[in-house]
Amino acid sequence: MNTFYSILVAGLTVGALYAIATIGLSLIWGALGVLNMAHGALLTLGGYMAYYAISVQGLPVWAGIAASLLAGAAAGGLLYIMVVRNVLRQDNVDFETNVMIATVGVAIAVENGILLLFGGRPLKQPVSIDGSGSWGALVVPWQNLAIVVAAILAMVAVALLLARTRMGRAIRATSQSRDAARLMGVAVDRVYLVVLMLSGLIAAGCGLLLSTMTQLSPSLGGDPMLKAFIMCVVAGLGNVPGAVLVSFGLALLEAWTEYALGARWGFPILLSVVVCVLIWRPTGLLGSAQIRRL
Repeated sequence: MNTFYSILVAGLTVGALYAIATIGLSLIWGALGVLNMAHGALLTLGGYMAYYAISVQGLPVWAGIAASLLAGAAAGGLLYIMVVRNVLRQDNVDFETNVMIATVGVAIAVENGILLLFGGRPLKQPVSIDGSGSWGALVVPWQNLAIVVAAILAMVAVALLLARTRMGRAIRATSQSRDAARLMGVAVDRVYLVVLMLSGLIAAGCGLLLSTMTQLSPSLGGDPMLKAFIMCVVAGLGNVPGAVLVSFGLALLEAWTEYALGARWGFPILLSVVVCVLIWRPTGLLGSAQIRRL
């Protein structure tokens, strides 16, 4: 039972991290219909900003967390102003492809900037929670519990935003049809700005939480970015609730696979799941086919 509980706690913790990373990526795909290749770089930026604020500037932990989240939101806003808005204003261009290519360049620039400023040496994130709680044979480190709680709060906040607010309705309308939403009076430019800032904030928070479990490095966001994309594909691109559910499910599958077969088999199993889903259900396990009239 101790082994079972350990694998369960590890799987839920990793699933929570995957879920937070996936929320921001799926949100952008649902609203803009594009893949933000700079999502992993924003995740890395969030982790380093907390380290800089606390370890370098000597600010308290709560200020470091706030600095991390604000930096992620600001980076998302700059991504809209410098890239997305300019591509939107161009006529007769492939918006989705151009934004994806441009965000690749942004990701490379951010990661190399972090490498120049902080170096390539792994750094320890000063934000951490020591100790653990025990309930019989179940032992849960407070750090793991904090990550799961943070993931739940992020999911609830995004769900309430999309379902209960005017901006949420505007985001859902824009995701269905950008041109129709604009004709109905929706400020599409503002929607894109809010979505990118929200996604950047979520990515920064994920980077902060992830760095508390590992170490800071310029390539910190690479693996979570890839895993988040896998979750989005399996759930159905743009399906935020489905992506969260799939994140926990695949994280538990990965944890059990690594325990039973070895650590090197975790990622191949995830890729096998993606291949099977793309073959038998291209729209994703929880996605639905879209019909477009030409």
